[in-house]
Amino acid sequence: MRPAPFAYERVESVEEMLEALARADGEGAAVLLAGGQSLIPRLNARLVRPRRVIDIDGIAALDHLELDQELRVGALCRHWRLEEATSLDGPWAALREAAAHVGLHPVRTRGTFGGSLAHADPAAELPLAAVTYGAEIELRSRAGQRRVAAEEFFRGPHRTALGPGEAIVGARFPSPKPDGVSAFAEVSRRVVGWPLAAVCVVLHAAEGVIQGARVGLGAVGPAPRRAIEAERLLEGSALESSAIDAAAVAAARACAPAVADGVDEDTRRDMVEALVRRTLAGLAGAVW
Repeated sequence: MRPAPFAYERVESVEEMLEALARADGEGAAVLLAGGQSLIPRLNARLVRPRRVIDIDGIAALDHLELDQELRVGALCRHWRLEEATSLDGPWAALREAAAHVGLHPVRTRGTFGGSLAHADPAAELPLAAVTYGAEIELRSRAGQRRVAAEEFFRGPHRTALGPGEAIVGARFPSPKPDGVSAFAEVSRRVVGWPLAAVCVVLHAAEGVIQGARVGLGAVGPAPRRAIEAERLLEGSALESSAIDAAAVAAARACAPAVADGVDEDTRRDMVEALVRRTLAGLAGAVW
């Protein structure tokens, strides 16, 4: 299929982008085009029918990846930059691994961090990482700017907290403890394909005891979510097999049957339990 007719506009700065969005509000729906890896297929299938497409791919100010007291990721940061950032190790490793799981290499070369967040697919890897790490999504419009916690930003399949005239300009990830460890894992029908279940884990330990745990789950409901009960069971443990088993079972209970991919609820829970158990077991050696 071909997309429905739309007007096309290319902008070169954040200010031009916000002006274009504000003008488009009076014309009907407008969408931002960056890497196009999610948007173009939806346009062609006429799942979205904007009156205007605003091309922001050339805005250099939105293409950055900076790590100091916190991690700042621009909306136009390509997936491959996250994947190949050698500074993202230890507590940041799960973010790097999540980016490496996004589609094929050509998709990671073109696709953008902000595009993945805006697309808000319940199975997408980078929204899951943002929720797990407690990132704040930075939004801007002509009226000003605001930050929204990732857990509040994703409101359902392809639904976000973006308001009229707003655009994602980046995200801020609070720095985890420097001696933390993390991992990302997923299972899909094909080597490259949307995951049927995904797990992101970030742990902080002191003297072999877990002091802080964040366990995120993807493709288990209408939006990425944290397995709060599993986190509680891990904290204060030495990551022994009994604690790992209990956390894996608790994580499976956090699944919600709201993803239309042909997988029944029991099977998805089994997948999550196995992924959490395997991921935690793999991190146990690093904690000790």
